[in-house]
Amino acid sequence: MLQHFDPKLDYSRDYGTPASLSEKQITLEVDGVEIRVPEGTSVMRAAALADINIPKLCASDNLEAFGSCRLCAVQIEGRRGMPASCTTPVEEGMKVSTQTDKLAKLRRNIMELYISDHPLDCLTCPTNGNCELQDMAGAVGLREVRYGFDGENHLQAEKDTSNPYFTYDPSKCIVCSRCVRACSEVQGTFALTIDGRGFDSRVAAGQDENFLDSECVSCGACVQACPTATLTENSVIEMGQPEHSVVTTCAYCGVGCSFEAEMKGDKLVRMLPYKGGEANHGHSCVKGRFAFGYATHKDRIRAPMIRDSIDQPWREVSWEGAIGFAAGRLKAIQAEHGRESVGGITSSRCTNEEAYLVQKLIRTAFGNNNTDTCARVCHSPTGYGLKQTLGESAGTQTFDSVLKADCVLVIGANPTDAHPVFGSLLRRRLREGASLLVADPRHIDLLDTPHLNDSMHLPLRPGSNVAMVNALAHVVINEGLEDSDFIASRCDTDGYNQWRDFIADERHAPENVEEITGVPGDKVRAAARAFAKAPNAAIYYGLGVTEHSQGSTTVMGIANLALATGNIGREGVGVNPLRGQNNVQGSCDMGSFPHELPGYQHVSDSVARGHFEAAWGVEIDPEPGLRIPNMFDAAIAGAFRAMYVQGEDIAQSDPNTQHVEQALRSLDCLIVQDIFLNETAKFAHVLLPGSTFLEKNGTFTNAERRINRVRKVMPALAGKEDWEVTQELSNALGYPMNYSHPSEIMDEIASLTPSFAGVNYDKLEQYGSLQWPCNDVHPEGSPIMHVDDFPIGKAKFAITEFVPTTERANRRFPLLLTTGRILSQYNVGAQTRRTENQVWHNEDVLEVHPHDAEERGINDGDWLGISSRAGHTVLRARISERMQPGVVYTTFHHPHSGANVITTDNSDWATNCPEYKVTAVQVEKVTQPSEWQKNFHDNHHRQQGFLREARTEVS
Repeated sequence: MLQHFDPKLDYSRDYGTPASLSEKQITLEVDGVEIRVPEGTSVMRAAALADINIPKLCASDNLEAFGSCRLCAVQIEGRRGMPASCTTPVEEGMKVSTQTDKLAKLRRNIMELYISDHPLDCLTCPTNGNCELQDMAGAVGLREVRYGFDGENHLQAEKDTSNPYFTYDPSKCIVCSRCVRACSEVQGTFALTIDGRGFDSRVAAGQDENFLDSECVSCGACVQACPTATLTENSVIEMGQPEHSVVTTCAYCGVGCSFEAEMKGDKLVRMLPYKGGEANHGHSCVKGRFAFGYATHKDRIRAPMIRDSIDQPWREVSWEGAIGFAAGRLKAIQAEHGRESVGGITSSRCTNEEAYLVQKLIRTAFGNNNTDTCARVCHSPTGYGLKQTLGESAGTQTFDSVLKADCVLVIGANPTDAHPVFGSLLRRRLREGASLLVADPRHIDLLDTPHLNDSMHLPLRPGSNVAMVNALAHVVINEGLEDSDFIASRCDTDGYNQWRDFIADERHAPENVEEITGVPGDKVRAAARAFAKAPNAAIYYGLGVTEHSQGSTTVMGIANLALATGNIGREGVGVNPLRGQNNVQGSCDMGSFPHELPGYQHVSDSVARGHFEAAWGVEIDPEPGLRIPNMFDAAIAGAFRAMYVQGEDIAQSDPNTQHVEQALRSLDCLIVQDIFLNETAKFAHVLLPGSTFLEKNGTFTNAERRINRVRKVMPALAGKEDWEVTQELSNALGYPMNYSHPSEIMDEIASLTPSFAGVNYDKLEQYGSLQWPCNDVHPEGSPIMHVDDFPIGKAKFAITEFVPTTERANRRFPLLLTTGRILSQYNVGAQTRRTENQVWHNEDVLEVHPHDAEERGINDGDWLGISSRAGHTVLRARISERMQPGVVYTTFHHPHSGANVITTDNSDWATNCPEYKVTAVQVEKVTQPSEWQKNFHDNHHRQQGFLREARTEVS
């Protein structure tokens, strides 16, 4: 029987097969079975195609062939010796034997040598029942070991338990190098090596350091690759091997990694990256892989609580009591202050179905459009800018598309920290030869990628993004590097001609904006040429683009650059926003903004509005409601009196903290639904327990528009999933909702949202995931956007005039503060701070360039007072050359740091996205916390006391 190559199989990831396969087909024979495969396929993979399994230890389906264990040796007719099948490519007419007496003897002898230097503790080994070494010993028929343990061995080698999540036991190591190769090939960190030679060979982390002190980023790739118990999760050591698993989607960043949640009963043992996940292909980062302990942390809110005033202790009540209390307050407030006096905020950490229900609740039960989401403060300029130019409020590519890019421009993003699994994929492409351009005020780790082919750092000043993007486009146009054919066929030519006249003006020349950007003109010209001349050039950007007063302008400028060079509509190109939270794309898709219904349909569109009115049975206000900043201002003014906040911590995440706190104190009723008593909940009157992603069903939509299933792994700790709570609140307010499962909510979404028209749970189960738009035109989804056309017909160029931010350095505030994220922590830290990730980053610090530190007499570790026009806080100093002189940097993962106490109310002109990335500050040495920090600690202890008091009374 002839076995054929299956085009659906990813041969680039299987046992020694190179990434690029020839179209030429090769016919060979393995154990008498004739097989036809592409040229370049390994013998091992060809055999596997015919269900002939060759024993192996060093081979893995996500690593390049290595050929070190020799267990996969085969015999080939006419060839001397017994070559390793994983490293031997097929040849026309080749005849391979995988099972002979000679091979069997060789394999048993090899296994005997491995076992002779391996502890005989299989019954107590944590991988018992899941050990490849055991499996292969059985496969080759090894029943006894002739060699004793009297000679030199490794059985007493000392364990490394420094990493909080896994243990390294060198006594069990067979030096197969799979962990080392996973670290380099999959993760791209190169933190592990094989130290020594021969018998003295051993796996070493860093410069022979322990794992915690080395460059290891704890992604877990080495642990997953290990075929023995050398590298084992501590949770497996403590709890034993899991019994069953459920595939679900990570609830951290916007990459949307798929995981197998491996369970023992209803206890989660470990999160194993799912190889069928289209966003991560079996890879992970420290957060998704290990930082899941927050789901069962002692701080979880387990029962609803209410209070009449925020100065009173909490009272634990039943669900019915809490929902009734909340509904009663909302009704009374609207009766006294009007329909517009209440509003709500959806969550980018909750599911699509839950975000949809919250905005539906606001538009039906509340009767207004006062709905907003955290995307307001992160990627709202993406929605506006891409809608204006490309016609759709989302990125254009799959993550895998980057593997076809020849030049990658990363602007205002730090993928290896904020989107680490994509960062690893990008690093892989850079090692393969793609060139890298980074426009960022700070030196990021991507620039230090080992074996990087070609890179250029454009260390622009904070606030100068528009000037930089315009300068790049100026070079493209004035040097004739534009793609004229693409522009003529795919773009609005009148708009292009107007933009061309604008951008060709010499005021945009790199040399003429050098004073604004701080980057030498010749360097900008070189970068523009590299981008425009590359066969495929891609742009990836993050919050360093959007969180500016000209965030929307920069997004449009990025789209202009991609359009002018023809880098839209195919693999390896595109405009790619790196979304921050796990479902920030989805929360926007679901109509969370005050001016848009689900699917980005404007509330003023009578036809679209009519569809929703017919389905929901209410009239919808045709005027947009309040944005988050408007809600705060109206609360302080007394016009806005109540807010429902699901799964967002606006008191910590939003700018000008003191202004936000004043607004929250002004409310007559604040309803917070969350898993912890967060900073916002300290101002709440109703605290409703939230559910984690492990406790619910639904979907998330990641940064590549991929809709992934979220599957319930364990019972909801407080008894209800988030969508059920919203539904009960709606019913208590008098608007009936009667869903029995999130799949019914998705069916309603699909019926009203054109881009989701073809999405349902059965189809998601069939395909694994779908990328919208998914409809009759694209029934299987749309991995690449704008292949043939744009939703608006022809793409539009936008005029992007540079307007300097009003937030400028001066003699009083001579430094510019910019903010960002770090690998081990996530967003406001509510989840990661309640895990062992605290080992790596237990406080936010202020990075200061040595020049600025020397001028102020600052040493590493000093306490620094940071003052801005908005406020004052204190952080510890870290002297770092990552920054340029005149710029300081911090993260915002710890609430007591008060990073947003000093950020201002400045915001994007189009969307009110805050200008987190540019704050003028002064820095000086201090000896005590700020006044705000003292008040924070007092209030924190008081609120924790209220919580303990409520729980004590109940118990």
